[in-house]
Amino acid sequence: MNIPFSNLPRLVIIGGGFAGVALARKMVKEDVQLVLLDRHNYHTFQPLLYQVSTSSLEPDSIAYPLRKIIKRGKNTYFRMTEVEAIDPESQKVHTNIGTISYDYLVIATGAKTNFFGNTAIENNAMRMKNLPQALNLRSLMLENLEQAVITTDTEKRKELLSFVLAGAGPTGVELAGGIAELKLNVLPKDYPDMDFSDMEIHLIEGASRVLPPMSENASKKAAKFLEKLGVHIHLNTQVTNYQNNVVNTNTDLTLKTATFIWSAGVTGSPIAGIKAESLIPRANRYKVNQFNQINGYENVFAIGDISVMETKKYPKGHPMVAQPAIQQGTHLAKNLKRYFKGKTMIPFEYFDKGSMATIGRNKAVVDIGKFRFGGFFAWFIWMFIHLWFLVGFRNRFVTFFNWTYNYINYDKAARLIVRPFKNDNGSIERV
Repeated sequence: MNIPFSNLPRLVIIGGGFAGVALARKMVKEDVQLVLLDRHNYHTFQPLLYQVSTSSLEPDSIAYPLRKIIKRGKNTYFRMTEVEAIDPESQKVHTNIGTISYDYLVIATGAKTNFFGNTAIENNAMRMKNLPQALNLRSLMLENLEQAVITTDTEKRKELLSFVLAGAGPTGVELAGGIAELKLNVLPKDYPDMDFSDMEIHLIEGASRVLPPMSENASKKAAKFLEKLGVHIHLNTQVTNYQNNVVNTNTDLTLKTATFIWSAGVTGSPIAGIKAESLIPRANRYKVNQFNQINGYENVFAIGDISVMETKKYPKGHPMVAQPAIQQGTHLAKNLKRYFKGKTMIPFEYFDKGSMATIGRNKAVVDIGKFRFGGFFAWFIWMFIHLWFLVGFRNRFVTFFNWTYNYINYDKAARLIVRPFKNDNGSIERV
């Protein structure tokens, strides 16, 4: 792995998501040798992935090089690699480019898409947890539109113009709203010779309302906004199968679509080597104490979506969203600094800054404490918050410019099929 020997304690961080980056940024100038490992060489601002999928933003607007994040430190190193296993007894991390020892290890591997054991859906559905997947989805949607405009088969055209999303959490709601905005404001101009009355957007949710984690007020407003945009909402419905472009559910609802998107759940992304009793099997997340130490280990920590810190207020752990990850990363940095100085670590306490979701142009819902916002003001808050938390000035500037352009011109500038997603035989490859 070519990491030089150092007399300083070595801190290895696995994962360059919100939690890992928050920790690394606070530790780069400390007296440690910091080594950051990730399968990609960039950090992704995941809340805006859906805007890459729906052609509002290019991927470089929401990605930031991990090397630039840690470059201010004198003893900081980044390696792009797949971590294969951890050996806590010898304090080593095994990767596909070699083995590295550690004095302190932080696992911040985040979450991955959860298909709940349904292999048919896993093999055939689109997902959107990283940039390559978002680009795949963008390409598939645009390729299906190009096929729809040339086909003379009416039923085939409807199938190509049908978009079905499973899961009405923030990702599903925002993606459905983004596709609906394309239908209303952009695609009729791009394809003047195609009738978009055939285009349908279906949002399927197993719970009794959209945005289940948010307030009922937010759910009602979001549903109203989506229906106004022409999205068909199916509640108390679960997708059971997707094969041969047919979506089956546990009700009598059956839909034909060439674009089926799964956003119905996530699960932790653990690494082999940590003892089984430290892992919650169903959630695939590590049990941690109030200092983010994995149960049974003193020098191995877990932060963000991969960790479960059980408290009275959060008996099943904190929400698997950005804010808990950022706060845990920042707090662990403070605790490690205290620990290195022989001081007692301070228990983590999550400060809930609220939740939000956008549903197209001028439409969003925001829950902040007891306050509930909806419509244009909520949309403005949503934009400000997301711009604020983007990493890098250039990303903020480019994203703001694109949003302004899209707003003024009712346009999406990134409708490019840079790399075809379908093979020559019509099948599709997934990342």
